[in-house]
Amino acid sequence: MSRAEVVQSTDAAVAGIEDGSTILVGGFGLAGMPFDLIDALIRQGAKDLTIVSNNAGNGDVGLAALLAAGRVRKVLCSFPRQADSWVFDGLYREGKIELEVVPQGNLAERMRAAGAGIGAFYCPTAVGTPLAEGKEEREIDGRKYLLEYPIKGDYALIGAHVADAMGNLVYRRTARNFGPVMATAATTTIVQVDEVVAPGMLDAEAVVTPSIYVDRIVQVAARHYTVQGAR
Repeated sequence: MSRAEVVQSTDAAVAGIEDGSTILVGGFGLAGMPFDLIDALIRQGAKDLTIVSNNAGNGDVGLAALLAAGRVRKVLCSFPRQADSWVFDGLYREGKIELEVVPQGNLAERMRAAGAGIGAFYCPTAVGTPLAEGKEEREIDGRKYLLEYPIKGDYALIGAHVADAMGNLVYRRTARNFGPVMATAATTTIVQVDEVVAPGMLDAEAVVTPSIYVDRIVQVAARHYTVQGAR
């Protein structure tokens, strides 16, 4: 039986998230960003958070708004700076936030490893760079590799297109991005969707994330953001 619960509000969806939690946040830039869940998390008030995401926020919305609210202690991401990342950039320069840069493929694979129960794995990415500092290095078949450990989340906040009432998820194109691996790597997965349908309404072959990985679902109105220029 599914453990997923359909809740009636985003505030109910994020209730109980504790201070100091590690939260996996879906999205590739603005694509697939769970804006409504992040807004609810800001209202909820949890602080001293570690955020794992591909980016470190765009403009003043979504993840950037969470950073601006002073709720985040550390960010693990692959792409912390771009033209519209002024919130993170300012906090980092002022020493108010920690950063761990993780190559994008490693980021996905470390979360996938957490979901698959893999204790660690060797990867050649970052060998010979500053990102290799402090990591175990091993030569395998004449090539150097670094030992990488899984990234686990206490919570995952992700966006999907449609869910059924059991928690099976279908994504929309590139908005899928890190959602599937984050859902497997978190103790509690919370999902905002555009629509919730009855069980049996989704084509089983189209389901990307099965309900076993989903804990809470909330339906929200579709939102579209455009970030204007850099500061």
